[in-house]
Amino acid sequence: DNNILVFWDYFCCGKQISIDECCKDGRVRGIDNQDCTAIPLISESTTCRIVQEQCCAAVLEDNICTSGINMAKEQGVCDTQFTGSTCETKTAKMCCDCCLLGRAAREHGLTCDHSLSLGYQCGLVSRACCDDGAPDVETSNSLGKRINSKTREGLMVEGGGIAKCAQECVGNSTCACFKGYKLKPDGKNCEDINECLLGASNCRGGEHCINTVGSFRCQREVSCGTGYELTDSNNCKGQRSQHNASYRGKRNKEGSICMIHDSYIHDKLDLSVHINECLAQTEPCRPGQLCMNTMGSFTCQRNSINCGRGYHLNDGGNRCVDIDECKGPDGACAGHGCINLVGSFRCECKAGFIFNSISRVCEDINECRHYPGRLCAHKCENVLGSYKCSCTQGFKLASDGRNCDDLNECESSPCSQECANVYGSYQCYCRRGYQLSDIDGINCEDIDECALPTGGHICSYRCNNTPGSFYCTCPASGYTLAPNGRSCQDVDECVTGTHTCSVTESCFNVQGGFRCLSFECPTNYRQAGEIRARVERSDTIRCVKSCQPNDIGCVLDPVHSISHTVISLPTFREFTKPEEIVFLRTMSPAHSSPQLSSDIVFDILEGNVQNSFDIVKRQEHGMIVGVVRQVKPLIGSLNMVLKLAMNYVTSGVVSHRNIVNVHIFVSEFWF
Repeated sequence: DNNILVFWDYFCCGKQISIDECCKDGRVRGIDNQDCTAIPLISESTTCRIVQEQCCAAVLEDNICTSGINMAKEQGVCDTQFTGSTCETKTAKMCCDCCLLGRAAREHGLTCDHSLSLGYQCGLVSRACCDDGAPDVETSNSLGKRINSKTREGLMVEGGGIAKCAQECVGNSTCACFKGYKLKPDGKNCEDINECLLGASNCRGGEHCINTVGSFRCQREVSCGTGYELTDSNNCKGQRSQHNASYRGKRNKEGSICMIHDSYIHDKLDLSVHINECLAQTEPCRPGQLCMNTMGSFTCQRNSINCGRGYHLNDGGNRCVDIDECKGPDGACAGHGCINLVGSFRCECKAGFIFNSISRVCEDINECRHYPGRLCAHKCENVLGSYKCSCTQGFKLASDGRNCDDLNECESSPCSQECANVYGSYQCYCRRGYQLSDIDGINCEDIDECALPTGGHICSYRCNNTPGSFYCTCPASGYTLAPNGRSCQDVDECVTGTHTCSVTESCFNVQGGFRCLSFECPTNYRQAGEIRARVERSDTIRCVKSCQPNDIGCVLDPVHSISHTVISLPTFREFTKPEEIVFLRTMSPAHSSPQLSSDIVFDILEGNVQNSFDIVKRQEHGMIVGVVRQVKPLIGSLNMVLKLAMNYVTSGVVSHRNIVNVHIFVSEFWF
């Protein structure tokens, strides 16, 4: 019965384990994506280990192949999807390409069961993808019995639709395989069982197992020799001797005399028959040697048993024994822990490494790529077996080796003057009088305050730059620096006594110097008040008319008084409007009696250089006032006398007049 599983009995811990259980355990671990070369063994049997590993690998291979098939069905291309060089990507691309081949055959109306010499797995994938799009001609009533003459596919009901079993359908939506095949992880397709690899063959000693699709066969390692032929049961059968033999005087059927050699015997017909010593004798050759029958004798040759990977011949040369890869001079795991397995080995990798089941070496884990942004606060650098964290500029690695702390760059004095630490960086700044360089942002450069747009207003007279600061100076004479260090103050030589005026002269202080004045009243005039040694700006020296008796001309002269006043003016730096400099006050009320018809007329008689002055009349506190104004700028130093007249007019006639001489000294400077 094709549905009966063949069991081998293994004894582990008093429990029998079938080969089906070994395969089922391997499949479960393959579904869990475990390393098929390092799965826990459920039996000490070599056969069970092989079955576990191969069933596990079959699941992984089917999953990889399925991904390639899905790519072909969904996107219709494979070339740019699987570009790696690993076995996984190669398998996936093979299945994808073979599926595209089947789909192309269907689209061109070709038979799905083509005769191309494809690989076994490629042929299955190609036929499956070709049949997958073919229209179904069967109905649900014919399920379960139909078997294709070539592919021997069965049908089963799955999810209300029709699904194909590669070989047999046993009901309940379950597929099964013929003897010599096993069901693939997809539950539909079948693959050949390698009986020779599993040790499930019944070949005898001296016979070599050759796997075939769905079965196996045994082949003698040596020929039967002359006089024998190989039967269907793989045995040697003797043939009649047709030649005349003359050994040992025996007579053959034709009456000839045959001498019988030690390597020949008589058969029932009294014929000379060759003896195969390799079969007739027990161990004719030494251990490790193979018996080769020859005509009348035999030879011994060294056994040429080929052991699979992970095995080597024993010292006797007659069987394969496990290789302990962990005992090699360099160690199979290159310094990592090594665990020997039957026919294989497994590496216990150190921290930071992972075992590659294909290349069978411990490979470094790139932690930075597997856990991006989770290991290091800033930058992660992979190193062999581990990783290393580093920080961006302005930070230093914390004591835990992962986080980054702010670096106080100011501790290393990067700035030429002052430094302020900020998070992740630092900022340089300068003391007063310096500015940060635009080139490097570190060095401080002196600020030339005197060259600034406002430099002309820093000092009253002259600005002198110094590193980080400046100082002001004043003219060499007549001024002194004010307490604020910027303004220039006039020195009052008349008060300090540094003037050179005589006792008969009055000292008048002007901006930046002094003047020695001497005022004498003209004839018929006398000075009102005493002569002062120092004249203030508000002082007025007045001469009043004093006529001699019988001096009619003096009496008729309308000028009643002649006054002298002194004023010091700067050179105005910004002259924007008239500047009021002198006020001529009268004793006349602003509103005189209409019957009197009197008035006061102010006039500039002499000294009005370039018409720089004018005089206007206005009322203040009910009295008439004449205001002298400077209407144009004057550049000093300059001295002038402005002669003014206050005319008292009654009924259109000047009744009397007062003369005011304004002595104006214009300074060279504006301060």
